[in-house]
Formats: sequence, C-alpha cells, structure tokens
Amino acid sequence: MPAFILERMCRGCKHCVNACPVQAIRMVAHLTVVDPNLCTECEACMEVCIHGAITFKSIEEEKTNG
Repeated sequence: MPAFILERMCRGCKHCVNACPVQAIRMVAHLTVVDPNLCTECEACMEVCIHGAITFKSIEEEKTNG
C-alpha cells in the first residue's frame, strides 16, 4: 500500500516531498498528495515526517483493524 498522508496532522513542511526518491509526493494547493502509481513504499517519507502525518495504512484499514 502506498504512503497515506494524514491531512489533519500534516503541516506542509515539505520534508517528505524532498525525501521521496521517486518524486511520488508533491504539494497541491497547500495539501500533500501521494501518487500511488509512483510510490515504492520505501518509507523515506515516513522517516523524515516530524509531525507523524504519514502512514502506510489507510484510515479505513485502521478503523477496521482497530
């Protein structure tokens, strides 16, 4: 599953954008967007996110698995 941005936690610092080795993350109108077709699940973005706003589980999956 590609990276998933938790919008309520993202502050738009762009650390993830700069860390992504395949440019799968970009900013669109002050929102961080992940292109799931480009994401290689390397977790570089998650490692540099100082706000804990990136995960590799969707909100729906977290709700289901508790």
